[in-house]
Amino acid sequence: MAHVNFNNVSKHYVQGDRVVQALLNCSLNIESGEFVSLLGPSGTGKTTFIGLLAGFERPDQGRVTVNGVEIVKPGPDRAVVFQAPTLFPWQNALDNVAQGLRASQLTRSERRARAAEQLGEVGLGHALDRLPHQMSGGMQQRVGIARALVMEPKVLLMDEPFAALDAYVRSEAQKLIVTLWLRRRVTTLFVTHSIEEALFLSTRIVIMAKGGITQDIAVPFEFPRDPTDAEFNNLRRTIHDRIGAGVETERKAGTLPSAKLKN
Repeated sequence: MAHVNFNNVSKHYVQGDRVVQALLNCSLNIESGEFVSLLGPSGTGKTTFIGLLAGFERPDQGRVTVNGVEIVKPGPDRAVVFQAPTLFPWQNALDNVAQGLRASQLTRSERRARAAEQLGEVGLGHALDRLPHQMSGGMQQRVGIARALVMEPKVLLMDEPFAALDAYVRSEAQKLIVTLWLRRRVTTLFVTHSIEEALFLSTRIVIMAKGGITQDIAVPFEFPRDPTDAEFNNLRRTIHDRIGAGVETERKAGTLPSAKLKN
């Protein structure tokens, strides 16, 4: 497990002749074994958090650390599951999952055995030989999850991994993630637009508005959770109202607008 810290982090992007401030002086502490969801409208910096922690990009200011070590590049201690599974189309499920272990000291047979075990854990033990085009979207995403977990990462990063799935498949995928997290307790940072999804999965929900964090909410419910439960829905409505109020405030105040580049 791993302790994650974002300390006074800022990040901007240049889009044409404009500067977009994605994060501004943001701090976030994630304890070992927590499941934290970043929740909020598009353009509020959620995916930027993922990119910084994965080591895909560097902050303009501040530090991102795992167990006190600053993140400066990608590493096997941090695994990412994207919205699209990005599988190699010429490889079957087993080889796609084993691919991530090629840099390890394991033999080919050991890599394949571990990959087969991981695919069984996500319910795909029957589909080891299937190519991506022979699998449904939900199955492909399970392969992507298996590929991340087979690395035994200290931190799991998930960037809207179920956004493209239909309602039933998405629900089943959420249940799978809860099962896997309860079994491993990997420190997890999860990006979503769905309040219900965040409540179903998370130990904490971090609500974001343009440029940063507005609220940090501990989810009080035990696992497994029932989305039809009255207390679950009361908290869902409360979070919905808080996000709506934040959006309205931004609309009126023009919080963190894009700025033109100076010549």
